[in-house]
Amino acid sequence: MNSTINELNKEKFVGTWKLVLYELNVSGGEVNYPFGLDAVGWLVYDINGHMFVQVMCLDRATFASGDRLRGTLEETKSAFEGYLAYFGTYEVNEEQRTVTHHIEGSLFPNWVGTAQKRFFEFTDDQLTLKSPPILVDGKQQTGRIIWKRVA
Repeated sequence: MNSTINELNKEKFVGTWKLVLYELNVSGGEVNYPFGLDAVGWLVYDINGHMFVQVMCLDRATFASGDRLRGTLEETKSAFEGYLAYFGTYEVNEEQRTVTHHIEGSLFPNWVGTAQKRFFEFTDDQLTLKSPPILVDGKQQTGRIIWKRVA
């Protein structure tokens, strides 16, 4: 367990969170919903400093073959673009109001071995995570993801 996760932070973060909203903001006011307005997802933080997150489009198309390794290029591309998943450890910096996800495994291979910093805010039973600008679809975008505590 990382020593920067103090008891107060454990109480705030530890648990299971259900996705409420996933949006990306481009400077200039454009807002994108890469997984749709009805996206579904889960975020889990455990007491030992481990975490995982999964987000997906609700209406992802199935593969015609029924075989996950035999999708067409278009089916595979669509499946990849409609799903976000990674796992690893996390640490909280209360002063900076950040949680950093140290990624051990990810559907997006470029994130493996990286540290993804998110700015956090708690409001009642919700957790809002905001990313610094990240490259998505060729544009620098800032993510805002809202989670609701379920356990």
